Amino acid sequence: MLKLPVPEADYENIVLKPSEYQQDMVQSLADRAEAVRDRKVQPNIDNMLKITNDGRKLALDQRLINDMLPDEENSKATTCVDKAFEIWEHTKEQKSAQLIFCDLSTPKGDGTFNVYEDIRDKLIAKGVPEQEIAFIHNANTETRKAELFAKVRSGQVRFLLGSTAKMGAGTNVQDRLIALHHLDVPWRPSDIEQQEGRILRQGNMNDKVKIFRYVTEGTFDSYSWQLIENKQKFIGQIMTSKSPVRSCEDIDEAALTYAEVKALATGNPYIKEKMDLDIQVSKLKLLKANHTSQKYRLEDNIVKHYPVQIASMKERLAGYRADIQTYAQNKFPDKDTFSIKIGNRVYTDKKEAGAALIDMCRSAKQPNMAVTIGEYQGFKMSVSFDSFFSKFTVNLKGSISHEVEIGTDPLGNLQRLSNALEGMTGKMETVAQKLENVEHQLETAKVEVIKPFAQETELAEKLERLTELNALLNMDEKGGDGIDMDDEPENDGEQEELDTEEMGRDAEAVADAPFRPQVNLAVSEKVAEHGKERMLADSPRGRISVKEKLAEMRERAYGQKQPEKPDISKGKGKEESL
Repeated sequence: MLKLPVPEADYENIVLKPSEYQQDMVQSLADRAEAVRDRKVQPNIDNMLKITNDGRKLALDQRLINDMLPDEENSKATTCVDKAFEIWEHTKEQKSAQLIFCDLSTPKGDGTFNVYEDIRDKLIAKGVPEQEIAFIHNANTETRKAELFAKVRSGQVRFLLGSTAKMGAGTNVQDRLIALHHLDVPWRPSDIEQQEGRILRQGNMNDKVKIFRYVTEGTFDSYSWQLIENKQKFIGQIMTSKSPVRSCEDIDEAALTYAEVKALATGNPYIKEKMDLDIQVSKLKLLKANHTSQKYRLEDNIVKHYPVQIASMKERLAGYRADIQTYAQNKFPDKDTFSIKIGNRVYTDKKEAGAALIDMCRSAKQPNMAVTIGEYQGFKMSVSFDSFFSKFTVNLKGSISHEVEIGTDPLGNLQRLSNALEGMTGKMETVAQKLENVEHQLETAKVEVIKPFAQETELAEKLERLTELNALLNMDEKGGDGIDMDDEPENDGEQEELDTEEMGRDAEAVADAPFRPQVNLAVSEKVAEHGKERMLADSPRGRISVKEKLAEMRERAYGQKQPEKPDISKGKGKEESL
């Protein structure tokens, strides 16, 4: 099979400074998250899914929040255009093409601002011919899509913009691709794989290609990339068998939690440690679950399966010994001696005996029912027809049964009967070896079943640290020393999540999707002195303000007081590599 080379990828992370508007709006997202957490807003008005979607839009371009906001000089769209145009100029002779992926802000054709048209207009302003820029969304039939892909492969279209859902699997345009741009972050590692699979593909004439990832600092971007990286690490360990666990719980979440938004807004350094620890704890829990499941299997084998197998094999060994002795007592003294009883007649001629055996098989009227037909060298013979496999079988019955398949060759059938008896010694040795193996497995299982989970201490330590981080980040939903946790209701352990496949098709539609609450219902408590129920959220309690707790958290994280807000000049941030 011909193995074509796959191009080598050169990854570059472009980190952009946020504008003052973006910084302020990230803080406002945290305020909205707090309002949702405290149930100060109805779920149909605002919820964590909407907040997350707005945060992702904000990281992409502030004009997606309000199109009257200014177009920053170092926005993702502008920076991407600069990079893409530079590559376009350097590869004019080769007519190399580029893919730009953006799941948010897809073109709707209703006149509202979107990143697709913004990038197209900026490329045209720099001198790129309009016919060399295309949106996958405009190819709304299979015929148009095929025509568009052909133009990209030939170099007529050199910029193709699209989303994961529309430009993922089935997009074969790799021939001249030289660069790929990630403008936003999908939720699933499989989406990244689909996107980059368009360029890292056999048939690409370029040996090396560029893959750019654009990240707006201090927004949801960095967290989202870290989250998807951790998901991929976890999935990769399972898929490459580096972990013995072959299953994992669903780790696709379509919305950030209140504490994650709050930590992003305050620049809390604990958030990354918490993310890494989440993955480690999940892996250890799965390993422990696998250990527990294996322990149950061993217990079943020790109590049920191994004893039954051992008893059965011992019984078969005893049967072989008895039948071998029977055969030794009735075996023909030499090759010339032959005798077999079929029906009421004893045959000494092999040809006649073979023909009689076949006739007896043909006379069997009931399928799957054994009929006694005679005797051979001390063993009773019965014949039956197996309707499933459509074959006749002769059973030589001693202490145990020895089956022989009957064919159309008379002499061959007699030889098979003799071979079955001669082969009993070898079969007995095989059963003896199997018995020894099962007995060894039983003893090994008795040792393994009492062994504790080897990483129990590590899991306990990580769980303890995770509990501390949850308290620090206000993720302990039963209260604690976290930020303003006194009135946080208990969690019933169930969370609704957005259909991630729909999210992959067009993340822009998320904000319009029916709300699926992630806020916990208040848990009522009995008030003993009044004998009635009261909501925990209604309990009057002393509380520390959010700002005081955030300040205390920053002091603890950095070891000193930090200014409440850094002064970052508007719109003048330079890109830098991670």
